[in-house]
Amino acid sequence: MGRPLLVGDVIRTAAARLPDRTAIALGEESMTFAELYARSLDLAQRLLAAGVGNGDRVGWRAETSVEAAIVYFAVSHIGAIFLPLNPRYTDRELARVVAHAEPKLLLGRKTGGGIDLADLPLPAGEALDLPPVHEEDPFLIFYTSGTTGEPKGCILTHRSERVRAGLGEPWPSGATLCMFPQFHMAGWSFALRTWLAGDAMVYVPRAEAPDLLAAVDRYRARRLYCIPAIWRRILDHDRSAYDLSSLKHVDTGTSATSAELLRQLSEAFPQGQVCVAYGSTEAGLVCMLSPDDLSRKAGSVGLPAPGADIRLDEEGQMWVRSPSLFAGYFRNEAATRQALVDGWYATGDLAERDAEGFYRIVGRAREIIRAGGETVAPVEVDLVLQAHPDLADAAVAGIPHPEWGEVIVAFAVPRPGRAVDLDALRTYCLQALAPYKAPRRLKIVDAIPRTGATRQVERRTLAAMLAAED
Repeated sequence: MGRPLLVGDVIRTAAARLPDRTAIALGEESMTFAELYARSLDLAQRLLAAGVGNGDRVGWRAETSVEAAIVYFAVSHIGAIFLPLNPRYTDRELARVVAHAEPKLLLGRKTGGGIDLADLPLPAGEALDLPPVHEEDPFLIFYTSGTTGEPKGCILTHRSERVRAGLGEPWPSGATLCMFPQFHMAGWSFALRTWLAGDAMVYVPRAEAPDLLAAVDRYRARRLYCIPAIWRRILDHDRSAYDLSSLKHVDTGTSATSAELLRQLSEAFPQGQVCVAYGSTEAGLVCMLSPDDLSRKAGSVGLPAPGADIRLDEEGQMWVRSPSLFAGYFRNEAATRQALVDGWYATGDLAERDAEGFYRIVGRAREIIRAGGETVAPVEVDLVLQAHPDLADAAVAGIPHPEWGEVIVAFAVPRPGRAVDLDALRTYCLQALAPYKAPRRLKIVDAIPRTGATRQVERRTLAAMLAAED
């Protein structure tokens, strides 16, 4: 058998090969691989002295920081489970997740209810032996249910985290810039893959255009992955003051990506290759649209990623089987049985497959709008509305109707100084959509409610906004 796939081996190997190379940076703070490894071993000793053992959860609640990487690897050394928590949780939300996960320790800043790393004492006497760690041991739990409903903790093992770090095209040599917060899966999968390559992982305090562009310039980053909403901010920002010539890989995905956005990215970064990636916390990387196929397959999420098998059920829902799948939901057997069936994961996304095997996401299984007997995927209408020249943002939701079942309501954010009305919006939509997909009502709003990390539309919130007025 080959060597087991353990997360802690990544930092141990990198520290031996490239001790003085920068491993992680955030603003003025940075650590080399040797420093990160030494500090993670030091914290591992402190955790063992505090009684943390195999399978215990170690919570981390703080804003994006260099220290988080120390906790990540320290936990990996002792067979415990890293539990990154959203620092924006209210006290009530935090209490619900903590009650569900029952962490042995909650680390972070004292002001955030956590224990500072320096306040954990070292063991008295000789150093404690590190316990054995196995590749199928749980290593990460990400809570994915947001702020409503029963908390769901997505479990990743050492093996699945390592497999995710090795999927896809070869990682480039040079720094990777991460827009994701550290309570999000992508914030760590990108990092581990970068550290495997012996390169620097650069974080930013905020996913805002000035922060991201300044970090690309300062650290000569070669890769930047942003969700479409963040790329739009970057494209709208004045980039003339920054040297962006180092950026060779311009990646996007997570939510629906329009052909127009891909065209704009290619024009804005002619020295870079644009790629679309599709995946999830539960599945890791599922599909990729390579730069070679970008123009002729715009709107697609590409072909299955290496190692991923995909099938569509009768309703068009995408199921995936892959070595990078999660191990289930923590203490939630019912949700696990529903999501994982005979080794296949139900993504919840509705998809179409063309004759060449390329997949296109057309909506969410739970978001389908049924209007007058017709089935409408709201994301398809979203993309058309978001391309309207007078709108800064837009999304649709289905609202119950006694005659039609549901009607499509457009929620629109006009650009400054612009105005739209329902008739004009319907006329615009009918250029690209069948009549039954065009909105029947219009609501002007200040902003579209979206999830914090991935910026996906919160359609329940949209529906609730309108219901409160009717």
